[in-house]
Parts: sequence; C-alpha cells; structure tokens
Amino acid sequence: MRPANGVNTRWMWLPALLASLGTAGAADSRPNILFCIADDWGWPDAGAYGEAAVQTPAFDRVAREGVVFTNAFVTSPSCTPSRNSTLTGQWHWRLGAGANLWSSLAPNHPVYPLLLEDAGYRIGFWSKSWGPGDWRALGRTRHPAGDESSRGFAEFLAAQPPGRPFCFWLGSHDPHRPYAAGSGAAAGIDPARLRVPADLPDCETVRRDLADYLFEVQRFDSGVEAALAALDESGAAANTIVVITGDHGMPFPRHKCHLYDSGTHVPLAIRWPGVIVPGRTVTDFVSLADLAPTFLEAAGLAVPAAMTGRSLLSVLRAPESGRIDPTRDHVITGRERHTPAQEAPSMAGYPMRAIRTDEWLFIRNFEPNRWPSGCPEGSTQGWQFADCDDSPTKRLLLSDRENPAIRPFFDQAFAKRPAEELFDLRTDPDQLHNLAADPAHADVKAELERRLTAELVATNDPRILGRGSDLESHPYFGDMKGRRTTRQPRAAPATARAATDGSGTTAATPAAAGAAGK
Repeated sequence: MRPANGVNTRWMWLPALLASLGTAGAADSRPNILFCIADDWGWPDAGAYGEAAVQTPAFDRVAREGVVFTNAFVTSPSCTPSRNSTLTGQWHWRLGAGANLWSSLAPNHPVYPLLLEDAGYRIGFWSKSWGPGDWRALGRTRHPAGDESSRGFAEFLAAQPPGRPFCFWLGSHDPHRPYAAGSGAAAGIDPARLRVPADLPDCETVRRDLADYLFEVQRFDSGVEAALAALDESGAAANTIVVITGDHGMPFPRHKCHLYDSGTHVPLAIRWPGVIVPGRTVTDFVSLADLAPTFLEAAGLAVPAAMTGRSLLSVLRAPESGRIDPTRDHVITGRERHTPAQEAPSMAGYPMRAIRTDEWLFIRNFEPNRWPSGCPEGSTQGWQFADCDDSPTKRLLLSDRENPAIRPFFDQAFAKRPAEELFDLRTDPDQLHNLAADPAHADVKAELERRLTAELVATNDPRILGRGSDLESHPYFGDMKGRRTTRQPRAAPATARAATDGSGTTAATPAAAGAAGK
C-alpha cells in the first residue's frame, strides 16, 4: 500500500476491505463526494442568501435540497493556506510552509483525498484545486487532490467503475481577477441595482467592477449546474455528498486577505440525500477545515489525530434548523504571508489572528508596524499595496485618495492598523468602527483575547508561541514581478448563464470561455 502524505497508512484500508468482504461482492455503499469550490467568492453573494443581483441556481438548488450555512468561514483569506486547511483539516498555522500563499505542503500532513484513495475511493480534480504553489517542493510525490481530469467532472464520471465510490474536487478560477471590463453589464447585471459594501465607495466605477465580479460568480455556478446535471444523469446523485463553497472573500480592497467578514465569511451549502433533511438553515459556526474530517467520517474512516477540524456529521444529520451544536458558537481565522508585500528585501507578511462570535469580532495584528495590504512603495513584490489585487476599484482609491469622499475608504483598506481591533456586530455589522481602545469594552476584549489565545496555544500556533519568524522563512514560489498580470481577461460573454462544465462543452446557454481560463 502506497504511503499517503508521508503518514503510515499501511492498515487504513482494512475497514473498507472487511466491509466489502462482509457484503460478498455487493456494491460499495459509502457516499461519493463532489466538492465544488470557487476562487475568491465571498458571502453573501448567492440567491439563497437573499442576494437578488446574482443568479446562482446550482447553489440555491443544493441549499434547497440540503442545508445552507450562514456562519461558514475559511481559516485564512488567502488561496493556498485556505485550500491547504480544507485538504488537511487543520489550521493553516500548523502546516509550516503551507501557511503562506504560493507555498508547498509537506508530505507528513495527511490530506483527505489521498486517505480516501487508500480506502478504495477513486479521486480526481479539475481546474484550481490545491495551490497555487509547488506541491512537489517538499518531497510530496502525489498531487494532494489526486488525478487531474483533462476535461472535467463529466469525463471523470463517465469513466467511473461501477460499485466504487469517488471523491472529486470541482475547482474553478472564477471569480478571480482579471475581469473583462463590462462583462457584468453585458451579461444583464445592472450595476445601478447592486448592493455596494459599506467599506467601498458607491460610485459607477465600483458598481461596474462589482457587476463584473458577479458575472464570474454566475459562470462558476453554471459549471456546478452542469456537474449536477451529469450527476443526475449518471444515477449517482442519490448517494453523493455535494458541497459548494468559496475559498475566501471577493478580490476587492479590504476584502480578500483581511480578517473582516468580507475576507473570511463564505457561502456554504451541502446536500446528502437521505441523510440531510432538505431546506434547513444552520447558524452554527463552521470552518472549511471541518470538511476533511466530515468526509472521512462519512466514509467510515478514522480521523487522523492531527486534524483540528471537527466533523459536521452530527450537524448534518440533525433534523432542525438554527444552532444545532451549542459549542459551535465561534470560529477562529488567521493570516500569514500573502505576498512579499512589505519593504524590500523583506519576505515578511502581515500576521493576524481573529475570533468571531455572534456578537463580536476581535482581531490581533501581531506586527502593526507593517502594512496590512502591503507597503505603498518599494515592496519586495514590486508594486503598490501588493496584497490587494489590481482592479478598477483599487486604482480609484489610489488615484483619488486626496478626495475627502474617497480618503476614508483608502485608509480603511491600506493604512496601518493598531495591534487590536474589536467590532460590535450588533451595531456595526460592516466592522468599520474599532472599539478596542474604548474602556467600556475592556472586559469584552479581554475575554475574547483570552479565548483566542487559549485556542492558538492549544493548537501550537508558532505565532502565539513566539516562533512567528518560522512561518516567514519559507520560499515564495510566485513570480515576484507582475505575477497577477500573466493571465489575460476573457472577452465579454454573450449571456449571464454562459459557462463550461469543465468537460470542454458549454453548459446552460451557448458561448463564452469556461472556468479554466485563468
């Protein structure tokens, strides 16, 4: 038996083998898993959450036929560490190099797809799965998500052996930048009718940028819609867990890369026919790191002790809506290096940790002398505020920063921050007014800090244990000059529903490039 992830898995196949022997050749009844994840898709940009400006019929269907979560969060608002956490079921700060963007993942960290493969599952992925980075750099010999399907889920499903369960990662590069300017409006999304987040200026430039983002959300959803149709046609839907989510918030200033809800809060819907009572809405706080132990437990496998995520099976099986598990009353998030965006020649990041409850968000900024979105000039990465993706919205904030109407938005996104931030979500849901220095809230802040510190210590966070520099010592495998401009924006699409399903054929309506174009 091939060792997976550097962990001794010699006998991990035994439960599955015994089960198959006991059924004397019967088909494997363990559930299939279809995991669908968008790139830079934040909450609440889906119809199931009441967002009328965007059409997400696939997500809405899974929410309607399963359960939708209102408090789902990533562990880190940066692609590689977020995806590493999802694969390993661990906080990203436990993963060494894997805590950073454009990094690697050591083979001693078990990942759920390879554990499932060792137990008899067929595994595969399409488009963006693990990464970005170099998964081979630390000695891993197998891609963390399995085998890449050259034409997507439909091709993978067509080759599925009868009676064998599968686990498939349906990735996408949507709605990651760059966008084709005007694509949202061309697809029928009216910029004038959009909801503009409170931390962005309400103007035509931002509205049109948001419309382009929402178009790509719709294109991702179209790909998922095609995958669900293929699943239905195959007859496997009745025994398949379907999960739809995003890896962090949208690529706008003060959203992606930040520990405000705009960076860490994501959509999440899960369907499992016969197990999940349809139409439920759950308010439990969950982390995407909880998915790995959930998948393993659903497959009847032991969860490795290293996994800090908590299985969601009891929550999924409960018949009611609301708060199911009273212990799921908070979530922890954090960030290490996104890009090397501090003053050259530094390879440092902007380390943060946060605890989010129903009523409060407390953020600890470990290096408040650094720039939260990268420095204004002279960064190792080579451009201004490099931790913020280039966009019309970013360029507006930079060019008009002296305008009194724009300056507050510029400062919120780019200015240095104090060591502590505290937000009362009952009166300030957009997290714009820091109460950390207010004596009236000293007791609340102290309690949240105590809870946060206790969990970081218990999970051996190098940052809280005084070894934060260890997390900044790892290589950065991205292009240090202009990495984010290597992909060209696609042409404006013909319709809002144009997309591909990852199989090389168009889904829903004719036309336009597919999700693999970035």
